[in-house]
This record gives sequence, structure tokens and C-alpha cells, in this order.
Amino acid sequence: MARVVIQAVVSVDGFIARPNDSVGPLFDWYFNGDTELSARPSGWTFQVSPTSADYVQPFWDSIKVTVIGRHLFDTTNGWDGKPAAGEQLVVVTHRPLPEQWLADHPDAPFHTADSVEAGVALAKKLAGDGLVAVTAGDLGGQAFSAGLVDEVEMDVVPVVLGEGVRFFGSHAGTVLLDDPDRVVQGDRVLHLHYKVKR
Repeated sequence: MARVVIQAVVSVDGFIARPNDSVGPLFDWYFNGDTELSARPSGWTFQVSPTSADYVQPFWDSIKVTVIGRHLFDTTNGWDGKPAAGEQLVVVTHRPLPEQWLADHPDAPFHTADSVEAGVALAKKLAGDGLVAVTAGDLGGQAFSAGLVDEVEMDVVPVVLGEGVRFFGSHAGTVLLDDPDRVVQGDRVLHLHYKVKR
């Protein structure tokens, strides 16, 4: 059965982007090392510390399906039809994807769902026994609030943004996590992994 993880790079005060969706110094660690990190199938490459590469590469490689919201799809232009991580991507949206985008990317392994619940269910079906990554922010917060998330993975960067897009979106309420089962110190980033208490 597929596992569902909410994941993002995050500031110490819990933000994954500034109010205008820019990431500022949050992604600096992707370019401060000498070891290649590759996002498949997008083909993006980064240069990180060996420690970060040893942690992040297997995690990224284990993702089978990514679930994103329509805002992220529009902001990134659907990553030009190539999922940033995983073999397939589910976009949670109440509107059809743009006709021109679909025409430009006829082979994109993208699917749509009209609710977070339907999106995660579809992603789990597509992933089989693999990992489903739900992007943090409003969509991830909704999935977390609905009890659909099994794990939390965050790459904590030593910066305080003060405002912006929260890791858990507008989630409210208390949810207990297990103690972190992975704590890896990279260069200007701390990788943390938790399981949600059931």
C-alpha cells in the first residue's frame, strides 16, 4: 500500500515561500556543494553536500507520484510536462488544465482530481506500493488535516522569513508525530523525517 508524505524545503519559522511565492534563500543549499543531486524525470540537477545527496537522492528516487495544487501548477507552468519528482503527477483543481498546455505536452504523465481526497486516492492507486509526495502549503495542509498523510519530510533551512506560505497551509489543530526517525545535517540545511502518530 502506498505511503503518503508531505514534503518541502522550509524556513525555521515554518514558511516554504515568501508571500509572492519566491523562495529567496530557501534553495541556496541546492547549489552550495560538489555532489550532484538529480531530480528525475525532470532532469534537473543540483550541487549539494555529500551528506544531503546521500539523504535526498534515495528519497526523491522513491517517489512514484507527486500531488500538487492548481496554484503551483500555474506558477511553474506544470514544469513543462515533466514531474519534478516521481513518474506521474496529480493536479488537484476545479478547472481543466489549459488547452494550450495540454496541446504542448500531449505525453505529460499528469492527471487531475477535483478534491484533495480524490487526488490522494488517485495518487495512491497510481503509486501501488510506492511513495506519494504531497507538496506542502495549502494543499498539503488540507491533506494533513484530513488525516491522509502518513509521514512529514522537511528540509529546514537556517533562515527566518517572517511571513509567507506556511508549510502546513491553514491547518489548525494538534496532530502528534513520532520522534524523528531521520535527522541529517547537511550544509545550510537540516533534513528531518517524521511519521504521523496513528
